[in-house]
Amino acid sequence: MSLLTRPAFAANALPQLVDALVEKGWFVGEGFLDAELCQELHRELMEMAERDALAAAGIGRGDEHQLRRDIRGDAIRWLDRESLAQRRYLEAMGELQRELNQALFLGLFEYEAHFAHYPPGAFYKKHLDSFRGRANRVVSTVGYLNPDWPADGGGEMAIFAADEPEREVARVRPEAGNFACFLAETVPHEVLPTRLPRASIAGWFRRNASLGGLVDPAR
Repeated sequence: MSLLTRPAFAANALPQLVDALVEKGWFVGEGFLDAELCQELHRELMEMAERDALAAAGIGRGDEHQLRRDIRGDAIRWLDRESLAQRRYLEAMGELQRELNQALFLGLFEYEAHFAHYPPGAFYKKHLDSFRGRANRVVSTVGYLNPDWPADGGGEMAIFAADEPEREVARVRPEAGNFACFLAETVPHEVLPTRLPRASIAGWFRRNASLGGLVDPAR
């Protein structure tokens, strides 16, 4: 069975994800993503890192964009469907988008995602992926690609309660197949310092916020 035909998600995973978003605002699934798909995406990202095909990630959008290595230390490359594995991952996220729209009436318009490579010592301090009234990222996703991640490897993502941003409610090991999904405007999270090279795909489901003929202008 090829990557394009084999299921990308574990059986009955999507209804569990939807229920968790409604109840808690976040979902964490271990072994959620297909192992072979994660292996292919990991290989692709590691090759990009080896040939310096990644760009240092910044914070902010538009005129406010800046590099702040004291806040965020990963390097990224946006998914563009250039490989079979990328196409399969994006198609799987399309399945998730349809499920979220049908179940929760979110009006999600599109999905964007990038590879993220954290070198040893890198981290991303606590933040929100969107701010009320300022952007159109509605639901965030993180898929992990690292095979055989050791218990002392670091690099976990800590998720905090929306109503108590100092209270940690979950910690996600960046092990291949694990997947996190949460409300972008309300759920704080951070990436703890990693001891080993850490590979993931961060993505966002968006609403259409067209203004003046421009689709989602920078704010």
